[in-house]
Amino acid sequence: MCSEFNLALTGDAILQRRLLSTADPVLVPLFDRIRAADLAFTNLEVLANDYRGEPALESGGSHFGAPAWVLDDLRAAGFGLFAAATNHALDYGTTGLLLTLEALEARGIAFAGIGRNLEDARRPAYVTHPKATVALIACAATFARGQEASEQRPDMPGRPGLAPLRHETVYDVSAEQMAQLRAIAEATGLEGRRQQMLALGFQRPPQDADIFPFGAMNFRAAAAPAIRTTTRAGDVEGLARWVREGAALADIVIVSLHAHEQGETKEDPAEFIPPFARRMIDEGASLVVGHGPHLLRGMELYRGRPIFYSLGNFIGQNELVPRLPADSYERFAAEPAMTPGQVYRLRTDGDRRGFPADRRYWETLVPMLAWRDGVVSGIDLIPVGLGLGERAHRRGRPRLATGEEAAGILDRFARLSAPFGTAIERHGDSARVRLG
Repeated sequence: MCSEFNLALTGDAILQRRLLSTADPVLVPLFDRIRAADLAFTNLEVLANDYRGEPALESGGSHFGAPAWVLDDLRAAGFGLFAAATNHALDYGTTGLLLTLEALEARGIAFAGIGRNLEDARRPAYVTHPKATVALIACAATFARGQEASEQRPDMPGRPGLAPLRHETVYDVSAEQMAQLRAIAEATGLEGRRQQMLALGFQRPPQDADIFPFGAMNFRAAAAPAIRTTTRAGDVEGLARWVREGAALADIVIVSLHAHEQGETKEDPAEFIPPFARRMIDEGASLVVGHGPHLLRGMELYRGRPIFYSLGNFIGQNELVPRLPADSYERFAAEPAMTPGQVYRLRTDGDRRGFPADRRYWETLVPMLAWRDGVVSGIDLIPVGLGLGERAHRRGRPRLATGEEAAGILDRFARLSAPFGTAIERHGDSARVRLG
């Protein structure tokens, strides 16, 4: 890689209607800039399954099926690299996932993070460009049990699913609180049942003797209350193996992480995320891009390589999903005769709560990264608005932010990035990350 290579990054793409990226004058200026990049990345948050498959009981909040043509619209918008490991990847069961795989493969789209077995889901996708070869490894930390792909054995196939980044959660409490939990578990018979399961071999004791399992949650006595999260070593090693492979066979290696898990606030990444992202860079990743919580989180420069902890929503048409299974109606206490649009309005209390009531879910930015001789030489930040306050069928479509909206997005991103030691310099309606 001797000439400058430009990469555009975006967050979650939740597309349900025609995007019109080459025809709508409101959208064209942004998408022209994305198409001008040598390569553009997005996180595919929907299943390109034409709403086929078996709706799962455990969805990511909504069942994000979509017409398969959303892939064509996203390619026309300039995207050539797709992460697909999300908490919606199994919204329509294994059938819906396999149909999505077939739609992606039939179009020759470069994607990563889902597969017919665990190794398949972890493998990198490669894009060969005259200026550089790019590898993508994608994984998800947020998903329901059983949605992760499983390993293939000599005598058994693996389970189709997503590439998981599993993590353990331990709740630190005071010694007094721990004693109360133990007493409750004994008095209710909960601890007796746990001991029965251990005796039958259906359950294993915690590796850490200080941890006390209380139902599905693990507690530990500590000096101060806290929620502690750590990644599973096997998943980290399994992903690192392919990062090293990508680093040997490509000029740029992207690691994509879909994670809703949070720290003290929703804008803070969970405790396990920064160490994982830094480990991926230590293994050879050129950058780590996060998404999942549907809002912006800060960015870090680690060893001169960027970590974007969340780019938020890029296309946010989750309220336009035209079909919902019976389980969704029950979950939201909706009458069976209600239409999907009415169910969403019920869920948001007519836009007075949830996503439509919080500006942060309707603001994002598009980082434009430049590489020269294998080193990041520039990171420009393009602020993007998604039309907060517009009607449901109009909002969620990305367009260049200007004026006060642009300043607000960039200033908030700068505040979120400052704890990571990242300096951002605003210039009018855009900004640049200070690299050195």
